Amino acid sequence: MNPQSLISDCLIHIFTFLQEEDLISASGVCKVNRSLQKAEVALTAQHEVCSVFQHWHHAAEAQWLWRKMCLQRWGFCSQAVLASPLVNHSWKTYFLRRSHLETKMKEGRTGGYTCKSLRGHTGGVVGLVYLKGNSPVNPDLWSTSTTVCSASTDGTVRAWNIQNGELLWCSGKQSPLSSIIRDERSDFVITADSTGLIKVWQGQTGQEVASYSSAFTHCTLVQYNKENDWFLSVGTNQGSLCTLAGLALTKRSSIMVCDSFKVNIVLVSPDKKWIAAGSKDMVDLSPKVIYTESLTSPSEDEDPLCQLVPVTGCHAAVFIPTQSARLATVHRKERTVNKALTVFDVSVKKSKYKSQIQVQQVESFLLPLNITSSDILLEAKDSNCIVMAADHHLWVYSLKGILLASFEEHIMPITSICVDSFRVVTASQDLSLRVLTWRHDRDQGLTLDSRYHLLGGSHSMSRGFSHVSCDYSSIVGSVQGKDGKDVLKAYTFTS
Repeated sequence: MNPQSLISDCLIHIFTFLQEEDLISASGVCKVNRSLQKAEVALTAQHEVCSVFQHWHHAAEAQWLWRKMCLQRWGFCSQAVLASPLVNHSWKTYFLRRSHLETKMKEGRTGGYTCKSLRGHTGGVVGLVYLKGNSPVNPDLWSTSTTVCSASTDGTVRAWNIQNGELLWCSGKQSPLSSIIRDERSDFVITADSTGLIKVWQGQTGQEVASYSSAFTHCTLVQYNKENDWFLSVGTNQGSLCTLAGLALTKRSSIMVCDSFKVNIVLVSPDKKWIAAGSKDMVDLSPKVIYTESLTSPSEDEDPLCQLVPVTGCHAAVFIPTQSARLATVHRKERTVNKALTVFDVSVKKSKYKSQIQVQQVESFLLPLNITSSDILLEAKDSNCIVMAADHHLWVYSLKGILLASFEEHIMPITSICVDSFRVVTASQDLSLRVLTWRHDRDQGLTLDSRYHLLGGSHSMSRGFSHVSCDYSSIVGSVQGKDGKDVLKAYTFTS
């Protein structure tokens, strides 16, 4: 067959069977084309060969092929990023840039990232949140601005540009802060201090938007939106759950969860229909699931719709992010000192005269006997993957109880973990962050590979990492200073 008769459609079909590296090589044949132009070849033969190379090159550059490669590798890619008038790049450019960035993030080599020390707090950092970050689902590979907010016992909130280390704004001093979260739309940050004063801050300017005095010395916060309405639920040290509505922080309801015990578990389900609330401080207590409509639109004639989760001594809990209302809990096994992980589906059954909550067990399995710590960290990657840390151990389980991976690479307790679709980052008192990345194995399925450490500085000046958070292309951790002044360490990877 005459090579010139291979039209682009046929070549594109053939190229669909190529691996990523082979397609990249095929799209580079134009380099051979240019070298041939310099060779002493008969003009007619040169024209025919160049024509073949041009067909080959144009087929390998087809947008459809590179879009297919992107979807095969990442499952979802946002065309809105490519169509932006500020970007206007091709699927091939997107693929090459994103794969190059992920190679840097997997290897962690010197030169593949920058590290900035963000100094200014004169107390301990109690939490940090990404206000403007880069999502693994919708990565903007051409954006260079990422904002992180931190709260401290020095009574201030600070916003940082982590790429250049610039302090964007700092709030006025108040009582020592105890917690910080961001709202779902990442427009605002919400803080609570040691006197129970809750404040909402405009994320871009640092302007105080609203405040509410709860008069409680401990507040656990969760924010959620229902049908475009804004709500904040607050777990208190007296065992109640208070719900505030709107940016005016108007009190909407208050219910008792565990009388006289601190509510330090407050979670909202992905479908926003349920709040899970409970205490880690009492082995005989059971957490509750509460219908959010009972909190946001309470009825004077009816009690709040809630139900005990049939476990006691809950150490940690998390809603599975890909399910509407599936709750995983780590708890004390009944009448033993052993710990178990149990998963429940939460739903409501409505009849003509009443509604009834159903908490149905999906799976349950015992955890390793060497888990003696009550400080257990629990996160979920997807519908079938749980990440758990205790002491210096890290485990990855399927919901069936199959141990997918385990690690003991820290020499001191893990204090914080961050989990997304690309990696897991652990922070430890040994003054290091450990980066691990997900991998799909043909035989074993999903697994986790340990990659490298990021160090937090000198042991003579610092105690260890206390918090860690990450977006798609950066990692930020807080380092405890021996002088009481914590420092943020920001590691940014670029494509």
